[in-house]
Amino acid sequence: MTKPDGQGSKRHRIVVLSGPSGSGKSTIVHRLVTLAPVKLVKAISATTRKPRAGEKDGEDYYFLSPAEFERKRQGGEFLEYAEVFGSGSWYGTLKAELERAEKAGGWALLEIDVEGARNVARAYPETVTIFLTAANDQDYEQRLRRRGTETEEALQRRLTIARKELAEADFYRHRVINDDLDRAVHEIAHILIARENELNVG
Repeated sequence: MTKPDGQGSKRHRIVVLSGPSGSGKSTIVHRLVTLAPVKLVKAISATTRKPRAGEKDGEDYYFLSPAEFERKRQGGEFLEYAEVFGSGSWYGTLKAELERAEKAGGWALLEIDVEGARNVARAYPETVTIFLTAANDQDYEQRLRRRGTETEEALQRRLTIARKELAEADFYRHRVINDDLDRAVHEIAHILIARENELNVG
């Protein structure tokens, strides 16, 4: 279960992007960081899982031992955290990532699940929440199978979670269909620049 850690008293610029496995989140995030009309700083998640081939600590994730993760959790250093997909591995967003984005003069971009999004929005009500979906239900399974990184059991578990997440999509302020990558990126960019303009006026 995802937990929040503390309430936000500072006004950070935060955008949360969620969506089921296979909705194309990672591709969208990469494109947004490069092309968005506002500066985005992708929050790097911390995890207790082992690095995969090619992954680098401090770039892809902060790879922590279970003891390190627990120490930071007990110390209130996480904005949100959860055990993901019943794998036994924990993931979380460190509060320091919001400070890192602020110091860089940008928005903190969090790619997290529905429970995490709820907790971030509870701590920071001004968070821009965006839920990304595929064009149709079949797309999720097709994209996951193309990855070839999951066992059948793990894949089915992800699909079950995807259905649950889709049922909670109404919580988000914005929903974007990833039926065309360029169009979806443009739509999200428009949401962000509109919100940036509101904040600058305010």
